[in-house]
Amino acid sequence: MYSRLWAAVAVAVGLAADYVNAIPKISITGTKFFTDDGKQFFIKGIAYQLNSHDPLLDSNQCKLDASLMQTLGANTIRVYHVDASKDHKGCMDAFADKGIYLFVDLDTFNTQIEQDGPPHWNSSQLDAFTAVLSEFSKYDNTAGVFVGNEIITASNGSNAAPFIKAAVRDVKAYQTAKNLRKVPVGYSAADIAELRPNLQNYLTCGTNPSENIDFFGLNAYEWCGASSYPLSGYQQLTVNFTQYLVPIFFSETGCNTNRPRDFADQDSILGPDMDQVWSGAIIYEWIEEQNNYGLINYGPKVDPKSNPDALDGFPRSGTPTPVSPDFDNLKSRWATLTPSSIALTAYKASNSAPSCPSSTSGQWNVDGNVALPTLGQTAQKAGSSPTSKSSATGTAPSATATKTGSASGRKEIAGMGIGLVSVMLGFMWWL
Repeated sequence: MYSRLWAAVAVAVGLAADYVNAIPKISITGTKFFTDDGKQFFIKGIAYQLNSHDPLLDSNQCKLDASLMQTLGANTIRVYHVDASKDHKGCMDAFADKGIYLFVDLDTFNTQIEQDGPPHWNSSQLDAFTAVLSEFSKYDNTAGVFVGNEIITASNGSNAAPFIKAAVRDVKAYQTAKNLRKVPVGYSAADIAELRPNLQNYLTCGTNPSENIDFFGLNAYEWCGASSYPLSGYQQLTVNFTQYLVPIFFSETGCNTNRPRDFADQDSILGPDMDQVWSGAIIYEWIEEQNNYGLINYGPKVDPKSNPDALDGFPRSGTPTPVSPDFDNLKSRWATLTPSSIALTAYKASNSAPSCPSSTSGQWNVDGNVALPTLGQTAQKAGSSPTSKSSATGTAPSATATKTGSASGRKEIAGMGIGLVSVMLGFMWWL
């Protein structure tokens, strides 16, 4: 009997360990991220894509990187491409152990929504999106998912916007149908001045939240070198987002035209200039590549012929070594910054949904609250949008569109565990 009892205990503990990802989960109330213990969450993040297919498969590598990220002061990573058919528990646990959360893109290189072509949304795309969603919803440190990254990069691409909302609608419907944790669903936008504020307003307009994004990410590289809060355009961006409905953060940032990077923009993003409106930033990027954005490397460049895994000659694994002085510059900057926060119990959401923007020649093609595409629908022609149902001053485009040599962007190449233990204890009592 006792052997069976201890065997049951071992099974209970083992199964609980399989499911418990011991880190507070993140959800959204109003314009803020909160952990489930009621604390406001600000992102100090790093773009993390060691290879083009999936950086979250080698648990030993993840442990090495997570440890150094903790030293840096990071609490978030963004991953652009994963293989949903593989097991990610080792890496997700490694990051959770260091207090690090994940924002992951749902699309793949051949399933992303395109602004050209014309735009379409079909079951193959949805299946790919939901496979990633199903895999990562089970990890408590999954903070959010993106249905797209820089899909729209020009005003004449705005006819793709209803297809973005269709993806949001169907991903959220899948969450409900499969009883998944309601991981927040958002979009990562290119910093295109002519699209503001129409794109962000369109993605949160209307009366049906099941069709709207839960958060908005902006890939912005306007603060370069000896800039400032007003000069960079960030001041006007903040004014424009003051009444926004959902959380907003920089899903990529970290201009490198003036080297070394001093990351002075973090003082504003995570300080009194912006912390009442913005929820932090994700720095581009972890690994040093041809584009010179890296915070670490895994050793000197090599001949790719001798090491096929070294894309463009840059090793993709090993002991991470900080790139000096950029790594220390960011580390020292983050160490001094504690944004002003509010407890969930004291916070009251007050912003309301914006009106859906009307079409404007040369700026925005979607006229109001149009009917969203059904699954399998393709835009009739470039520049068209589904049939109708009833601005910051910065001018620099996102540097993402011009980055080269990166493995990331496609433009470049707890409760369950406790319940389970209770069930097993009941079984032991029966024994």
